[in-house]
Amino acid sequence: MLKKMTLALAVVAALAPGLAHADLPGKHPYYLHALSDLRYANWLIEHRPGDAAVSGDEDVALTEIHGAWGEIKKAAIEDGKDIKESPVPDDKGEHKGHLHKALNLLQKIKKDVAREEDDPETKGLRNRIVGHINHAMEATKKAIWHAEHDGK
Repeated sequence: MLKKMTLALAVVAALAPGLAHADLPGKHPYYLHALSDLRYANWLIEHRPGDAAVSGDEDVALTEIHGAWGEIKKAAIEDGKDIKESPVPDDKGEHKGHLHKALNLLQKIKKDVAREEDDPETKGLRNRIVGHINHAMEATKKAIWHAEHDGK
């Protein structure tokens, strides 16, 4: 019995530093959540039926989402985060449809990643992410407008 307790304590002691490190938020604690939200925004736009005019705007939004996704993954990896971790995406509020939900998520993602940055090397990365998100939001707004005006 004493051997089992000693072995269990040794295992816990060996794992404790790694477990403690996994819980540290790092420089950019919102990046993993932003990745989950981007995945969901991407899915919402890809799985919305629409006409050709809306699809063109949706394609632009998806291209920008993928650009932001790549940049956020780089930043998360640099922070030592496990990018396979997938927090539950945000989906709050009333929305008219997929495009409105996607726009809401993009606005939240921008708020999450556009925080003040002290590291000059990381400011450029953050600014590229925000740029992609801004372009994705504009394209999504255009897609919403086209959808609401029957593609005109």
